[in-house]
Amino acid sequence: MSTRLAIFDCDGTLVDSQRRIIAAVDASWRAQGLPRPDDEAIRRTVGLALPHALQALAPAASPALLALLVDGFRTAFLEFSHDAAFEEPLYPGVIAALEDLAAADIRLGVATGKGRRGLAKTLERHGLKGHFAILKTADDGPSKPSPHILNDAIAEMAASPETTVVLGDTAYDMAMARSAGAHALGVAWGYHPPEELTLHGAKAVLHRYDEVAPAVLTLIGKAR
Repeated sequence: MSTRLAIFDCDGTLVDSQRRIIAAVDASWRAQGLPRPDDEAIRRTVGLALPHALQALAPAASPALLALLVDGFRTAFLEFSHDAAFEEPLYPGVIAALEDLAAADIRLGVATGKGRRGLAKTLERHGLKGHFAILKTADDGPSKPSPHILNDAIAEMAASPETTVVLGDTAYDMAMARSAGAHALGVAWGYHPPEELTLHGAKAVLHRYDEVAPAVLTLIGKAR
């Protein structure tokens, strides 16, 4: 009997981190004397592992410059974590949705482009850690849209692709789920538009957190 598993993205799905991410890119680019990308370009890369995201924003950067941009981003992002102006608020309804899924015997996990330390801080800040049985980060394998970390999560939780749902706000999440053979649900409150989520494999696009548990249960509620 396969475990029923719901895997959540973090940035743009559980928390709204765009202000801190945009500010950290701005600080990193300014430190190197570069004109920073516009906000929409930055939001487009959220969900990728950090080096991949910054490479997408600076495709002509040499390996040495890219390393400086990555280091600068990490330094600024950590500094901004102590500034209330750059809080990563939890989206409304997250806790209730997680509790509803757990009550329905759905196991929960996270698969994110964040590093392990960053994810731990986010979950601790919002009291979310105890809700998730498995956490997969950029430290655990190739960046999304590779299905590597999702495949590992499915195997480690004794689930199957047919009993797994990925919830995310980007095309990278949807493509990862599709490549693994899992179900994909898009969320409209994040950083990629709904039509793009549908194009990359979302079976539905949700607009509020109170839609999450019913949508997951529709896909895998009776799977055993």
